[in-house]
Amino acid sequence: MKGVIAMILAGGQGDRLSVLSEERAKPAVTFGGRYRIIDFSLSNCTNSDIHRVGVLTQYRPRSLNDHIGSGRPWDLDRTGGGVALLQPYLGHDASDWYQGTADAVYQNLYYVEESRAEQVLLLAGDHVYKMAYDELIAFHRAKGADVTIPVCTVPWDQASRFGTLFLDDEDRIVEFDEKPAEPRSNLVSMGIYVFNKDVLVQSLIEDAERDESERDFGRDVTPTLVADPSRKVYGYRFDGYWRDVGTIESYFQSNMDLLEDVPDLDMYDSESRISTRFAGYPPAKIGRQAEISRSLLELGCIINGRIEHSVLSPGVYVEEGAVVRDSIIFDDTRIEAGAIIERSILDKEVRIGKDCHIGYGEDWTTNRERPDIVNSGITIIGKRVEIPPNVRVGRNCVIGPGVRASGIGEQYIASGTTIRAEQRSSSFTV
Repeated sequence: MKGVIAMILAGGQGDRLSVLSEERAKPAVTFGGRYRIIDFSLSNCTNSDIHRVGVLTQYRPRSLNDHIGSGRPWDLDRTGGGVALLQPYLGHDASDWYQGTADAVYQNLYYVEESRAEQVLLLAGDHVYKMAYDELIAFHRAKGADVTIPVCTVPWDQASRFGTLFLDDEDRIVEFDEKPAEPRSNLVSMGIYVFNKDVLVQSLIEDAERDESERDFGRDVTPTLVADPSRKVYGYRFDGYWRDVGTIESYFQSNMDLLEDVPDLDMYDSESRISTRFAGYPPAKIGRQAEISRSLLELGCIINGRIEHSVLSPGVYVEEGAVVRDSIIFDDTRIEAGAIIERSILDKEVRIGKDCHIGYGEDWTTNRERPDIVNSGITIIGKRVEIPPNVRVGRNCVIGPGVRASGIGEQYIASGTTIRAEQRSSSFTV
């Protein structure tokens, strides 16, 4: 794989993850207890012997930059390769904030052209999956392809979220339709591309010259290449576990998938280990009154209550009599005695007071501020929120980062409510 470099697109705002991505880039969101979403793309690279990786960041990059650092956890802290953090900069006419995925790579073509790579592997930083990229590259070379796009099938009701396509008998892509309102196929692009370097450079230069282009691979570059009979664009069929975790529901479900008796995404396979940057914590401690079933518990957790079908990150403290059910709890959150957490996501350093109930009741009214993304009964509590004792928070609620106990004056927050730190208590729906 010496002839391959990878570029991970990790700069999007990702507002479909609600408050989870308000203070961090989407690829930096916690996943599966100890990981960040971007760990999958980075680990797939090193597991496939690809050791020159550029990470294109833009939106709130601090958390992501801190997490990646020198790349040591992924064996990417090396001379003559390793990881490079590529952020937009101002300074000459061709530079600006990234306008789309294609524009992000276009503005970093110097990174591509300075390499001796024959192929460029373009990856999304917000997908959860394991893939042997070396096998993908071998397929690309065997076909004599200009571009290869991994593809998989998804349920029909999800196909409109992706670029749909048709393959001929030799797996050449003959039709491509980006996010159609009424899909004719449920075979979709996985947002991964292998380009021959010269093809990538030429395609991006031509795209930059089109006034009508949105500077996006899915909307502009890929359809143009598929329509060009002189270009060989192939689909690489992938039948493993893959999820675009760019929505609250898909993110939640992908975490819950890890709790199956035999998960489709095997996190325990030593041959394809997912690596991450991990701070030191003491061992998890399970108290005499604790009850735990079908859950993931990370180091540093202290559990004295009941945990059912949930994912807990490092340092979570659950007091006696508290219940966590069907939920995802981020680092260093404290759940006090008698509190109940159901079908909820709690970000880092949240404090839930005694006898609270988060995810309360059978009213599944969609969130009034964002009914398009918070509509499946999941309540989301932002970073460093404090919920005072005895408060009931309904379903599809969103409480933004930094809301303090003094800002919550009601004992019941109705389903579908959004609370922001700048709002006054009197404006809440009761």
